Amino acid sequence: MIDPETLLAGLNPPQREAVEAIDGPVLVLAGPGSGKTRVLTHRVAYLVGVVGVPPWHLLAVTFTNKAAREMRERLEQLLGAEALGQLSIGTFHAICARILRREAEHLPFDQRFVIFDTDDQLRVVKAALAELNLDDKTYQPRAVLGAISKAKNELIRPEDYSGSTYWHEVAGRVYQRYHSLLRANNALDFDDLLLETALLLRDDKAVQARYRDRYGFLMVDEFQDTNTAQYALLKALAAQELPDAPHNLFAVGDEDQSIYRWRGADYRNVLRFRKDFPGARVILLEQNYRSTQLILDAAQAVIGRNGNRTHKALWTEAGTGERITRFEAYDENEEAAYLVREIERQVQAGGSYRDCAVMYRTNAQSRAIEDALVRRRIPYQLVGGTRFYDRREVRDVLSYLRFVHNPRDEIALSRIVNLPPRGIGPKAWSQLGAWSRGLGTGVWETMETIARGEDELLDLPGLPAIDTRTRNALGRFHGAMAEVMGARDRLAVPELLDRLLDTSGYVKWLRDGTDEGEERWENVQELRGVAQDFAQLPPQEGLATLLESVALASDVDQMEEAGPDRVTLLTLHAAKGL
Repeated sequence: MIDPETLLAGLNPPQREAVEAIDGPVLVLAGPGSGKTRVLTHRVAYLVGVVGVPPWHLLAVTFTNKAAREMRERLEQLLGAEALGQLSIGTFHAICARILRREAEHLPFDQRFVIFDTDDQLRVVKAALAELNLDDKTYQPRAVLGAISKAKNELIRPEDYSGSTYWHEVAGRVYQRYHSLLRANNALDFDDLLLETALLLRDDKAVQARYRDRYGFLMVDEFQDTNTAQYALLKALAAQELPDAPHNLFAVGDEDQSIYRWRGADYRNVLRFRKDFPGARVILLEQNYRSTQLILDAAQAVIGRNGNRTHKALWTEAGTGERITRFEAYDENEEAAYLVREIERQVQAGGSYRDCAVMYRTNAQSRAIEDALVRRRIPYQLVGGTRFYDRREVRDVLSYLRFVHNPRDEIALSRIVNLPPRGIGPKAWSQLGAWSRGLGTGVWETMETIARGEDELLDLPGLPAIDTRTRNALGRFHGAMAEVMGARDRLAVPELLDRLLDTSGYVKWLRDGTDEGEERWENVQELRGVAQDFAQLPPQEGLATLLESVALASDVDQMEEAGPDRVTLLTLHAAKGL
């Protein structure tokens, strides 16, 4: 057990009140820099170490993997490694993926499902448009995908989707085909993780009861950035519809900091919380530990114009601080030149590059700033640029792993089937698709049928002829992948990756003797280092967890805490919570 006074020492009165709030719904409205992460971690430690709540009875939901990692690090110091290992801490998406794998028997996909990223999703939308004979210039894939995402965040299934315009009617047809293609690939997208979990907990009372019993205390960070699906999920777990339930939901948020409306976030959930949980305790955290009073006053002057908010009087003991400088440039080049001069002035005055950050509204605005930094030879890191996991060779290897894990993943298969080149080009892939539709089987099963060369199947009318050379290439590829799949459930992830790279011929092809080839090989080696982190898990779980971790990684998660001395460039959205 933990001495409560030792744990609570250093907290201000509102923070202490929040930490000691045990039963019932609690809404903590935390101004920026008011120590909300400290409150969350200390409340977990208080519940476990002082009140005696079993650690597996708590669920803490964060907005980013970075925030989850920070919470774990702090809790390890407060509670120790054993208790930490029994806590459930993670993002909405990570926790939902965990629940869906456990409950796959109740769902229309199996536990080997893969998570499609935006690039995968766009490929599926384009395939759906093509199958429906729709022009992707008229119905731009990103716009259609945005409509689908919005529907899912509002808990609208494809069969329930309707639109007021012809464009939305078409989007609804694409949504249905997109959904079918995801199912055929045993795949979910990011929004599916939330949608499927929220609907599962809403509609299956036995599953709902099991998780309510398991997670008696719920805590959620950045509550103002939750969407309809996320809030529905929280209400289901907190038994909001049962008047006599304890409703142990502890939500930390601030309407003033809601910046993800474009992703479906709805700050009004903060207002709905009070309506849905009558009698909820509301605690204000108004003391800021990060900024000076001038910065707080400026922020207050802007946000104070919003009438739909809870008034907070932010204050600090950090002093008045320097005045905020405003510079109006003629164009982006003059603006970039000014920024570089300011950075150089700060460094010459004794500062360092790592103390400097340039924030902008959209990624496109970084171009002029990058050019100016390069001209002055100022080192920088770009958060939200080409991620490690988006590099070509890394995506190649991940596609191999995804396919070995889930042979129904035809998006991954289409990427690797001729990589390295093995005589299975676009024409052969098209023929495979025709055979797959003709036989009513998946592409992987169809490939096996063709590779076996059964005469009665190879002469089916209406199917394109596949020449002997292509058939042999398909047979070799099928044999190589089948061999790796045979080792899938007995090799740890790093060893499976080694076997895959060797058997596929990818390493030999990648290391072609050029400097670029060696650089790409180093990235593959880096990926193997990531895989090593999952080596202690059972093989099947290790591979699934690796792929899930990669799929759910965000730009900010990859930002180095204390790397080389360099300026940081990032969007305002990416900067949230740093």
